[in-house]
Amino acid sequence: MTGTSENASATLLIDALDTLGECATWCARTGRFYWTDIVGRRLSRYDPRDGSHQTWDMPERLGCFALCEDENTLLLGLARRLAFFDLVTGQLDPVVDVEPGKTTRVNDGRCDRQGRFVFGTMDDVRPRKPVGGFYRFNRDLTLERLPLPAPAISNSIAFSPDGATMYYCDTPMRAIRACDYGADGSIANDRLFVDLSKEAGVPDGSTVDADGGLWNAQWGGACVVRYRADGTESTRVKIPTAQPSCVTLGGARLDTLYVTSARDELDAEALSHDTHAGGVFVAHAGHAGLAEPLFLGARQGG
Repeated sequence: MTGTSENASATLLIDALDTLGECATWCARTGRFYWTDIVGRRLSRYDPRDGSHQTWDMPERLGCFALCEDENTLLLGLARRLAFFDLVTGQLDPVVDVEPGKTTRVNDGRCDRQGRFVFGTMDDVRPRKPVGGFYRFNRDLTLERLPLPAPAISNSIAFSPDGATMYYCDTPMRAIRACDYGADGSIANDRLFVDLSKEAGVPDGSTVDADGGLWNAQWGGACVVRYRADGTESTRVKIPTAQPSCVTLGGARLDTLYVTSARDELDAEALSHDTHAGGVFVAHAGHAGLAEPLFLGARQGG
């Protein structure tokens, strides 16, 4: 693509062997990196200061999650419901079911700049059909569907530094979209942001840096690409695995790119060459990120 000014390569940090690593999330308060293996039903946390790696088994697939005001609590986007999870006690408090009775599950999600959790669902059966939705879980614990096209596989949810632009995609459509996003929750001017139809990979998880650049993991493309706010490409980071899945910016200066990946859909022949598929990779980003927004709602009685 035109306008590329930088190229870099990532290295393996954790040989996690995740079937479907996703939801790369840096907690700026505690200096720890979180992610999920959706298919493996496992939440993981890594502390770069001592190399410790902790995991929690989940009762069902964990598509995404959000950090909360209480640093020991996460808001989980489980396959069919949202729930609060206590990292210390392991207590799970279900809050609301998501699309009950449908053939969908929760997939990608991030908090907006107002502390509300925005997430999407995807078709859970093949062939994938556009039967999912995009939702916002508000601070008062109410759930609303957003007026965006129904996706087959929701992904790439992220927000500009000022919160006024929301990014998202339906992965099979091979394009990332943007829309105006009001502080009051209103959505308008839905538009094409980046066309990936000529790329080797398809768009997966994203994050936004402090300069307004969108970093997108490209499943099947073995790369993470940064796009400026005008949609032009500025940086392409080579990832030494076929299926990078999600990204975040972390570290002491928030300029370390953390990338999850997946072994899912790779056959034995592919895995014999892609030996670190499902690992977590890192690279120097050259741009500082933003602290991940917290979900500002509270569990009842919490």
